[in-house]
Amino acid sequence: MKSDIEIAREAKLLPIWEVGEKVGLSRDDLELHTDYMAKIKMDVLKRPIRKDAKVVLVTAMTPTKLGEGKTTVAVGLSQAMWRIGKTAIVNLREPSLGPVFGIKGGATGGGYAQVLPMEDINLHFTGDFHAVTYAHNLLAAMLDAHLHFGNELGFHIKRIEWGRALDLNERALRHIIVGLGGPGDGVPRESHFVITAASEIMAILGLVTSYRELKEALSRIVVGWTRKREPIVAGKLGAVGAMAALLKHALKPNLVQTIENTPAIVHTGPFANIAHGTSSLMGVEVSRRLAEYTIIEAGFGSDLGAEKFIDIVARKGGFRVDAAVIVATIRALKVHGGVPLEEVKQENVEAVRKGYENLQKHIENLRIFGVPAVVAINRFPTDTEAEIRALEELLEQEGVPYSLVEVHSRGGEGGIDLAEKVVKLAESGNSDMKFLYELDEDLKTKIEKISKAMYGAEGVDFTDEARKKLRLYERRGYGGLYINMAKTQYSLSDNPKVLGRPRNFRVKVTDAVLLAGAGFVVPILGGINLMPGLPRHPNALDITMDDEGNIEGLF
Repeated sequence: MKSDIEIAREAKLLPIWEVGEKVGLSRDDLELHTDYMAKIKMDVLKRPIRKDAKVVLVTAMTPTKLGEGKTTVAVGLSQAMWRIGKTAIVNLREPSLGPVFGIKGGATGGGYAQVLPMEDINLHFTGDFHAVTYAHNLLAAMLDAHLHFGNELGFHIKRIEWGRALDLNERALRHIIVGLGGPGDGVPRESHFVITAASEIMAILGLVTSYRELKEALSRIVVGWTRKREPIVAGKLGAVGAMAALLKHALKPNLVQTIENTPAIVHTGPFANIAHGTSSLMGVEVSRRLAEYTIIEAGFGSDLGAEKFIDIVARKGGFRVDAAVIVATIRALKVHGGVPLEEVKQENVEAVRKGYENLQKHIENLRIFGVPAVVAINRFPTDTEAEIRALEELLEQEGVPYSLVEVHSRGGEGGIDLAEKVVKLAESGNSDMKFLYELDEDLKTKIEKISKAMYGAEGVDFTDEARKKLRLYERRGYGGLYINMAKTQYSLSDNPKVLGRPRNFRVKVTDAVLLAGAGFVVPILGGINLMPGLPRHPNALDITMDDEGNIEGLF
């Protein structure tokens, strides 16, 4: 079997302007980075939204460390749409170098359902992540300069929220001390790093659709607090203009292509377990003007990416999700049914039936939102006919449509049945999308509604620190913000070791973070942190480049 890299290198790419022409983009609408990567100019947003525009959300059951192929299914579905005569643009997040060199690897799909050029997208791409990193660190530098020259705004040194950002996994930078040395070396204080995907600036970039909005959001970032617990925002430091200048081109969506030469937008990269987990609102808005179908992949399971896409992104964008795809795998069902990772290749029909409870909860979640869904059974070579049939019988009893998907091995052809079922759902007009909470509800109520509806929790416990912060945010006028839950992706609960469908449990909010620029309050559940670490054997050990410049080991 050919590797993803071998398949990608054998692909025949079209010049990116020819890919754009398929959805009405001229060469003048693009800013070329290479022959195969381009920025879409802001003027495209002046076009009207297509009357036949539909939005399809690709989510999943609770993932395992094996990976369930959600990105691959999203790409394959978009390719299949073109095969049945529908124009479609798949919207994906940009890969972060942290997971690329860490444990997860690249994020461009796989097999014959990839976005290309894979190596460039997985590495520096068009520089958007670097722009976010430098804008974040510019604000940090201006903050420290302000402290050094007298602290006129009255920052309480122990209540400074803004740290620095780096697009790598580096656990040693989670807690740091800056300003060591002599009097000319700054004010000594504790600080921290976040991975760039967790930067508030990444969240902002993914949710604004104009330069005016961008500057307004940057100006609202709460950098720290005074001794009287008054917020001090980035606008008061005078940093916003320079930050916006760094982000000028990063706001424009990136156009690339699938392995079948259909258009793909890959833009912004917030993680779904610590941020809102979907590609940009800009990408969605551009897609709705160019194609019949906007297919957008949301991070991890429906409890994270889908919830945030609907409650935050779709609400802010003012559009409806017309249909959803829930990606499931036999091996994930077996893991949630109690099978150890090392034994998932062995047939175990009973574990499939037991693990189905997890998938069942995700089906329920989409029904709570009022969005019609189809289950995509992403087939792997180790799946047996008995296991697949057991799952199909359970889905038939559930009354939910399903499709056996083979896009990894067959490309768009392997997703035609899924595409036809998605079109049937999306064009039925049966979507009655609703939100889990109203923005004017108090923060505690919003958190409880998400936890009970999406996770199945009986209730929420708050530490004293979390309660104090939530009360402070409400007193200072931030109670009407979105809720962006930070939670493990490996369980419906806040404990990554609890698999399947947990019952009779409560979740614990251990902390809360205010991202006023992005419009979020982020409750922290369990031991989530904003700077991952490298594993014992990171992917970086397997990545190399030969003397001809060919990169090996990316996947």
